[in-house]
Amino acid sequence: MDNILLKVGEFGLYQKCVFTLICLSTLFCGLYETMSVIFLNSPEHRCKIPGLENDTYDIHSAYQQNLVNNYIPPSTDDDTLDYDQCHLYSFDNNNVKFDNPSRPINASLVKCHEWVYSDSVFKETFTSKFNIVCNDTFLIPLVKSMYIVGKFVGACVFGNLSDAIGRKITFFVAIMMMFGLTFGMSWSSSYTMFAVIMTAIGATTQGIFPVGFVLGLELVGPSKRKYTGIVIEYFFSVGLMILAGVSYLARHWHYINIVCSAPAVLYIFYWWFIPESPRWLINKHRYQDADMVIKRMAKVNKRKIESDLWENEGETKVSEPTGSVWQLFSSGMLLRTLVILFNWFTVYMTYYGLTLIAGNLEGNFYVNMFVSGLVEIPAHTMVLLLIGRVGRKTVYSLSLTLGGCACASTIFPIADSEIENQTIITTLAMIGKFGMSAAYSTLYLYSAELFPTAIRNAGMGACICTARIGGIVAPYIADSAALIGGMFGKVFPLGLFGVFSIIAGLSSLTLPETLNKTLPETMEDSKLLGKSTYMSLEDNGSKDKIPFYENNGYLSEEGLTRL
Repeated sequence: MDNILLKVGEFGLYQKCVFTLICLSTLFCGLYETMSVIFLNSPEHRCKIPGLENDTYDIHSAYQQNLVNNYIPPSTDDDTLDYDQCHLYSFDNNNVKFDNPSRPINASLVKCHEWVYSDSVFKETFTSKFNIVCNDTFLIPLVKSMYIVGKFVGACVFGNLSDAIGRKITFFVAIMMMFGLTFGMSWSSSYTMFAVIMTAIGATTQGIFPVGFVLGLELVGPSKRKYTGIVIEYFFSVGLMILAGVSYLARHWHYINIVCSAPAVLYIFYWWFIPESPRWLINKHRYQDADMVIKRMAKVNKRKIESDLWENEGETKVSEPTGSVWQLFSSGMLLRTLVILFNWFTVYMTYYGLTLIAGNLEGNFYVNMFVSGLVEIPAHTMVLLLIGRVGRKTVYSLSLTLGGCACASTIFPIADSEIENQTIITTLAMIGKFGMSAAYSTLYLYSAELFPTAIRNAGMGACICTARIGGIVAPYIADSAALIGGMFGKVFPLGLFGVFSIIAGLSSLTLPETLNKTLPETMEDSKLLGKSTYMSLEDNGSKDKIPFYENNGYLSEEGLTRL
């Protein structure tokens, strides 16, 4: 197939158009990766004043201020809040005493069941609409974790489906499902309904990003795949930035969701513009359909091809050796495998966690969200420029350690709560996001090169499962700030992510470099990788090329794909 792509154009006008359409669809994956940060944002709130109709969080009169002082205790657990968010004073009007004109001293504290919310950031979120606060706050990280569970299930379902019925159909079905689910989510009438839909959306993202990535990649020639693998990451990051802009303009979770989901209806027209993967068609022995795709590609690219182009293509497939994932835990491979799995757990946990934390940092909510996506652009660019020059190990280890040190350093400025120090914390968090994005973009390629061909699929499958566990844990760490309270609570998740990242970055130094090395075929090859006796690409005159490998729909050749 690669020889055919060389003849019709490795990345001609046809591939560029198709790949652009696929990349545009990944914007929605970026949007909904962080949509929970918007929908489940918990605005500042306090208990509703009993008997006061149309009570609002903001004070509009001296009378309202006096009632707030009567009924609402000041916050004692978190010095960043004005009011206790979950309790109010209960007292007998005939016997109450005050320590000043309005503060009762012989009243009891009781839990409240109605709240009023600040509208300084959002007019309404799902959290404020359904009062998911106080004793119910544990439900917020649960939904965020269920989104990752959905991605785990979706990877299995859509990955296998794309192998069975084709990349194009699977991709199109996932897009239409996401459109229906996201649009319908605006009318969620309960927490359970919302949680189920978010889980299903997580599943559909695995039918869009990975399957679409594979579809586009299989249309591109071998020398261009590294670049297309990075380019698709840019669109994901742009999706994060678009969400920040839409949220700023709409400021209501219902309208934000409609604005973000409505354009997906245009993807209906993708059916007539995006072809089926010719590689998949060949694998299914549908040579006539593959021939039509290639001829259309050649026509748009203005290339001429032979009429018998596919004559021997079906006979050239070479079977790959197979093995068991348990071989990775054998003598000589155990330490390396544990290091790789720990790095996958840490990188995805920290990347997803930093994405969720962006909205909780000091400063303008929307600016923080926008910058959180913006810093990924130079991170991807750095990887693109350096990964083939200085090596995978160097880029990965330095990026991860840089991000970890930045996050861990946020613990130092909290001794002084001046605004300058709060700004420093936000800046360090964004540097951490930069490092995590670069490490994330490198890890998929790097770890795939470390596994032998015989069990590369199984090894990458184990990595993806481990990363999912990190993603499930991340929301609980990110939302621990609300439980701890104060400035220390704000930096505790960052510090914890930083410590994990530093340990992972240092542990990755035990892994061998794979740049300009032939891919290991057997377990013995993997054990020799990194030693002076192992063959480099210069030794055998081959090119730095990664063959296609597949696991639950994740396919790549010199490409990097997001979980």
